[in-house]
Amino acid sequence: MTAPVDVERFRALFEPKGIIVAGASSHPGKFGFVAAHNILAHGYAGDVFLTNREGGTILDRQTYRSIDDVPAGAAELVFVCTPPATLPEMLRACAAKGVKAAFVSSAGFGEAGEDGLRAERALAALCDELGILLAGPNGQGIISTPVGLCAQIIAPYPPAGRIAVASQSGGFVQAFLNYARSTGVGVSRAVSAGNSASTTVADYLEYFAVDPATDVSLIYVEGLTDGRVFFEKARAAAALKPIVVLKGGVTAGGQRAAASHTGALASDDKVFDGMCRQAGLSRARTVEEAFEVAASFAVHPQPRGPRVFVLTTAGGWGVVTADRISQSRDLELPPLPDDLRAAFDAKLPPRWSRNNPADLAGSETRDTVIECLELAVAHPDVDAVVLLGVGIQSNLGDLERRGPFYPGHGLERIVDYHERQDTRYATAAVELSRTYGKPVLVASELADAQPTNSGIVKLKELGSFAYASSHQAATALEHLYRYRRYRERRGLA
Repeated sequence: MTAPVDVERFRALFEPKGIIVAGASSHPGKFGFVAAHNILAHGYAGDVFLTNREGGTILDRQTYRSIDDVPAGAAELVFVCTPPATLPEMLRACAAKGVKAAFVSSAGFGEAGEDGLRAERALAALCDELGILLAGPNGQGIISTPVGLCAQIIAPYPPAGRIAVASQSGGFVQAFLNYARSTGVGVSRAVSAGNSASTTVADYLEYFAVDPATDVSLIYVEGLTDGRVFFEKARAAAALKPIVVLKGGVTAGGQRAAASHTGALASDDKVFDGMCRQAGLSRARTVEEAFEVAASFAVHPQPRGPRVFVLTTAGGWGVVTADRISQSRDLELPPLPDDLRAAFDAKLPPRWSRNNPADLAGSETRDTVIECLELAVAHPDVDAVVLLGVGIQSNLGDLERRGPFYPGHGLERIVDYHERQDTRYATAAVELSRTYGKPVLVASELADAQPTNSGIVKLKELGSFAYASSHQAATALEHLYRYRRYRERRGLA
């Protein structure tokens, strides 16, 4: 059993009532400027104190020459942009002012060899002595959208949402935040854990599991200093909320890179894979899959069973989707139930496929896609639906709008109709999923090829998103169903 997470310590990191930027700079190319700018520019409402030995103003704010000049009790977090040698004196001064958490962006610690590792251990011991939660060192920042906090030396600032990110690589924090912006599936908290000298990714998982702003955790790790502790903490956290994990250093080359990157100790990949299964973690194999699976947990209900129904207005996509689901070890593509076939027959001309996948074969009218979709989602023998073909009409409308005959020749009316239809399909997918508590996953290559498509845009407006292929949608469904099954086996569902 692990000890209960100290929520108050993490509150000082993610929701501080005031922040000190130690080593703030007036030079736009330095981290001390970037950190100060990002904190001040994104709506954080707490007090911000910039310290700089030279004094003067930075971003129209008067700086403090010393931590000693900051009002006592006014700041709970210090964002450190000063060299390693300055840290002991500076952190002692911060502790005297009531600071409870420190994010250290400074490098030159465990990733730099034995001397750096000794300095890192001394830093962790000092913060423990002072009662300061240490994030980093060698990290790139913190995001906390519930309080408008963008304390980082990278970009971007993501939309608010329900995914919490902890990563041993600041670059992957950046990648996940960029995916959040592109899909619209937002982030609650994010932290670049760096070398994790004191606070590890597993510690962040503990906090995210009880954080009311978070529904799913997304983590990147390169190695574990204590695999048993990670397993116990991750398993306890996964019993409360889903966890998606991406691991680097799974090959000899990757392990060498990990050692020079964060100083991480790489673990045996087969052992790690088994640990993920036992702990109920959803292990992704690519960066893109990791974010999409986390986003799926954030926006879709988990399927109660493995039975997938495919509804398509694009025949070839239906065929390859049937192949992908049929090859899955987790999902099933059951025959079309007789009563559902009869209900479709009443809506459609005879040329539709009369099977699962249900290929409407161009026989759809203004309302039949939505009507058939609801029949499928509502059916007791359907656990999840993959909807294909959203965006096709708008794509045609876009071609017509860009042609030399627009406006005129009746094109305005038909283009508007095409765009309205895809908006209706997207809206129905989201609303029916919420009404019946079943996942409805929209897959279309237009998610990448034409992100301004009205169907794709509408999904984003409604807090959902489209998968760029049905293969990706099926992969996400596998993760959702495996986690549901894991919770059922443990008596948690």
